[in-house]
Amino acid sequence: MVSRLAITVLAAALLSACAVGPDHVRPHMAVPERFGGAVTAPADASASAATPAAFDDAFLDGLGDAQLAQLVDEALHANHDLRIALSRVDRANALLRNARLDALPTVTAQGEAADVRSSADQAPGLSREQRDGEQWNAGISAAWELDLFGRVRRSIEAGRAGAGASTADLRAVQVAVAGEVARTYVELRGTQERLRVARANRDNQQRTFDLVQARLDAGAGTEFDTARARAQLETTAARIPALDAQQRVAMHRLAVLTGRDPAALVAALSPQQALPALPPRIDPGAPGELLRARPDVAAAEARLHAATARIGVATADLFPRFTLGGLIGSQAIDADALFERDSETRIVALGIDWSFLDIGRVRARIAAANAEAEGELAGYQQTVLLALEDAENALVRHARARTEDAHLERAAIDAEQAAQLARARFEAGASALLDVLDAERVQLQAQDAFADGRTRSVSSAVALYKSLAGGWPQVVPERERIAGRR
Repeated sequence: MVSRLAITVLAAALLSACAVGPDHVRPHMAVPERFGGAVTAPADASASAATPAAFDDAFLDGLGDAQLAQLVDEALHANHDLRIALSRVDRANALLRNARLDALPTVTAQGEAADVRSSADQAPGLSREQRDGEQWNAGISAAWELDLFGRVRRSIEAGRAGAGASTADLRAVQVAVAGEVARTYVELRGTQERLRVARANRDNQQRTFDLVQARLDAGAGTEFDTARARAQLETTAARIPALDAQQRVAMHRLAVLTGRDPAALVAALSPQQALPALPPRIDPGAPGELLRARPDVAAAEARLHAATARIGVATADLFPRFTLGGLIGSQAIDADALFERDSETRIVALGIDWSFLDIGRVRARIAAANAEAEGELAGYQQTVLLALEDAENALVRHARARTEDAHLERAAIDAEQAAQLARARFEAGASALLDVLDAERVQLQAQDAFADGRTRSVSSAVALYKSLAGGWPQVVPERERIAGRR
């Protein structure tokens, strides 16, 4: 009778495809058709006519800096934050495998050999020697939960969504690491350009001071002019140590991002190189495309999916849980008779576990799962809004940075020309020293502002690509390569 009942329940389980609890549906959120700050053309008409670069094109190719591309590649293979994220992906996949095994029968084997002595009450009338004996047992047992109401399936669904969230988190860390490398590299090259400007202006002001000193020595100058020239020279020279420290800090940061000792890249990065080229006009695409590309949005949706599936896991406890079990084995009092025909044992059992008497706790777990899903829904919606805000802000900053950059470039050119004219007029005796010092001060400010502005322009392009989650290679860190560096 038990066998027939077990077969009947098994057939019902195979025919049943229901899974209690809600199915995950991607939440609908109204997003604009285009970005409000999508106009990213530079000020000059020739540059604005350039072909837009789709945000999913290779960003590093657009910057055209081989050393930067190499640093990003090394960081994507060896960064320790990526190692942490990769370990979480491995853990989530292991938990998913464990959940999938719950859908299969659990098979175990056991054996026992015992030397037994029964008490006189257990075996009355037998001598002490006759009450001594052996017991031999061997068998294989199996247990299988019949997933009639989808508890196991929902658990697998939650595990799969959790693994997807961890994978998306890994992609988000990859974008963040690549963006941080590019931003720090751009700041390094910008700082080196500002350092070059400061040194060049110091040298020009040193020549002006030497000329004023020579005139003083010849009796044609004044101590007042000499003091003013020396003060401006020292002020400019004082900028150099701070800028040098700033470039060293950037070098240290790049080394750590690529999994190295902080001082490992100082020699390789010390030679000055030009700032990476500004990429062509960037087309951000539509906001809907952004939401499909951003890994943080994908991770938030996967977590919402997992929380929704866990509602089904909790709801399944409202229904009985059926378990089909069986055992095939052998039992004998002598090892030689262990696997003989008459020593055979077997069990076929159908177990029913139902928590209806503990309904309060079950409903409390369901309420907790619903609350978790509500929180994940709010988290998903917030992530979408933050992604749109991030992209809009990056578009506006990039557009304004390029406009500012064009003005600063023109100002730097004019300031250099004015300083050259003032110096020539002073040497010819046609103007006072004050005109030269003022022109040199303006030249330094304009050239430093232009170098800083160009750095911000390229950095804003990096930030824009990062906000659009485009242009970054997707690389899984190599464990062997990482281990070799430790």
